Amino acid sequence: MQRRQLLQSAAVLAVPALGSLGAAFAQAQGFPVRPIKLIVAFPAGGPTDITMRSLAENASKILGQPVIIDNKPGAGGTLPAQQLQTAPADGYTLAQIPLGVFRLPYTTKINWDPVKDISYVLNITGYAFGIVVPADSPFKTWADLVAYAKANPGKLTYGSTGTLTSPHLTTELIAQKAGIELQHIPYKGSADLMLAVLSGQLMAAADSTGFAPQVEAGKLRVLNTWGDKRLDKFPNAPTLKELGYDIVQNSPFGIGAPKNTPPEVVRRLHDAFKKAMEEPSYVTALGRYDMQPNYMGTADYSKFAQETFLKEKALVEKLGLGKPS
Repeated sequence: MQRRQLLQSAAVLAVPALGSLGAAFAQAQGFPVRPIKLIVAFPAGGPTDITMRSLAENASKILGQPVIIDNKPGAGGTLPAQQLQTAPADGYTLAQIPLGVFRLPYTTKINWDPVKDISYVLNITGYAFGIVVPADSPFKTWADLVAYAKANPGKLTYGSTGTLTSPHLTTELIAQKAGIELQHIPYKGSADLMLAVLSGQLMAAADSTGFAPQVEAGKLRVLNTWGDKRLDKFPNAPTLKELGYDIVQNSPFGIGAPKNTPPEVVRRLHDAFKKAMEEPSYVTALGRYDMQPNYMGTADYSKFAQETFLKEKALVEKLGLGKPS
């Protein structure tokens, strides 16, 4: 008799739980029923914004609901990931996750974990990087820039897309290896940075290949690129490895959702954005900036997040830029 009562009580308790699971599953099956917000880490008009808008337009057609870009520049590209921490875990708020997100806890006091507190949907592409100077600069080669910097410590100004971004940290690492001291000036994104270097406010700029249109127009010169081989778009620009620095810096980025987003919703988003990546319009948009589709599925992207989190700690510590203990 007592055993029957216990079984009945368990069954009564299980009904609401099953109902809740059923409701969540039904919600996921019908997802999406309203527009989705995709927060981008850099300003409107830059290469990230332009390529992400192309991707969002393709995904909108596949999902049957608008995917609306919301630009949140600043803080080294980490604001979108931070906004996920207070967004509902329903799949209607997504964020671009640049590499800088993984070094955030080492440089700033935060109360969330970049690995555990984001649902990683998929990786979509990545930045290629380099250093450029105005076309009329006296620096015709990287060796010219290094020679000036050695003769004038701290006087050579360069800009990046923000403090503690990959362009900033990698340039500081290059400078460390070259034995030079540079003056860093941060900007909110590529669009602002390009205006500064083109107008003569800066002597050089470290950026993703968002500088491609200005180089092709004859306004900027590429002194080096940071991949493991020369970029097709800039065949005359040597890699850092060719210049004698054992540095390769590529910067994959993808899309994340809030922690505890239902797996069925994550799967639906993954499938839609993967298909959107394969559309010719998106591949063409990436090609303008010498970027390529770089797909990682949900499991692989989550693993990449874990591994990158550890690698970024080593880089921040090497440069002595960690937060005070």
